[in-house]
Amino acid sequence: MTKRDDYIQKMKRQLDALNATMDELATKAKDAREEVRAKYNTEVASLRQQSKAAAAKLEDLKSAGEDRWEAMVSEMDKLRDAFVHSFHYFKSQI
Repeated sequence: MTKRDDYIQKMKRQLDALNATMDELATKAKDAREEVRAKYNTEVASLRQQSKAAAAKLEDLKSAGEDRWEAMVSEMDKLRDAFVHSFHYFKSQI
């Protein structure tokens, strides 16, 4: 497997793990009070948007030519880091 393939698999695993944890938290939130649940739903919607953006960037990364690869890796890392940060902040608030 190439460095590129390894990186893509690593990113996919990380995004899948975050999405799975978000799904688990969504199940737990169903038992929360209504006002908490409303805030949770707003935050989850934002996180889902970040997740979709990261997944789209990962798809772009898969098809990127060698000339764009390094720049796209940097963009992907920033996008992933922002998503992870937002996710951990959200998780700390519930």
